[in-house]
Amino acid sequence: MNTTTTIKTAWFVLLTAAGAVTLLPSDAYAMHISDGILPPVWAAFWWVAAVPFVAMGLKVYKERSAADPSAKPFVALIGAAVFVVSCMPIPVPIAGTTAHPCGTGLAAILIGPWLTILISSIALALQALFLAHGGVTTLGANIFSMGIVGSITGYGAFKLMKAFGASTWAAAFAAGLISDWGTYATTSFHMALALHGDSSMFHMFLAVGAAFVPTQVPLGILEGFLAAGAYQFITVRRPALLTMFSAGRSA
Repeated sequence: MNTTTTIKTAWFVLLTAAGAVTLLPSDAYAMHISDGILPPVWAAFWWVAAVPFVAMGLKVYKERSAADPSAKPFVALIGAAVFVVSCMPIPVPIAGTTAHPCGTGLAAILIGPWLTILISSIALALQALFLAHGGVTTLGANIFSMGIVGSITGYGAFKLMKAFGASTWAAAFAAGLISDWGTYATTSFHMALALHGDSSMFHMFLAVGAAFVPTQVPLGILEGFLAAGAYQFITVRRPALLTMFSAGRSA
């Protein structure tokens, strides 16, 4: 199979996954931060904050694709995985919203943080436009929490654990766990910063964060096992992929 055919196959998988999630009947749950939650000023602020990171991700993607066209299908497949994984809503009764796994920790240690920010942005945009998961006005905030913070914290946890001599399995587990918890801590910060009103922002942050604890603590642990298992599987079966996207080359 030549490179062009492989790339077309990868994009077909991504679009098929998006179409399947869109067309299959299911109950509607609000995910991410929806339109109307953040005041316009804060929604615009997070858009401005997120754009430079996405632009850098696009720059890295173009450079990597030019240097090695075979990287494109793997990036597309990881993007499809992030899209599907982050479309699994779990109701949070206390907060009246839902939690979900993210997949950005695993993605970051496979293809690097910048490319993960890019594919997360695309996944979140598709979810906002076609699935009503998250809002368009709040897309910047959702990219910042799941895409930027999730990618950087997951990648950083992996590198830090390796620097202290941890096994690859433990480092990958930490990447999945910290990425998930970091994403929801940032979401809680977004909500507290914009909506605390006359009360303490810190108390609002604790209240929103506490609402996510019953679901996100076990979800984070589950993501840790998922990241560790997937990374270990690729290490054994397709180590060349880890050479192509070695953690650190995209930093």
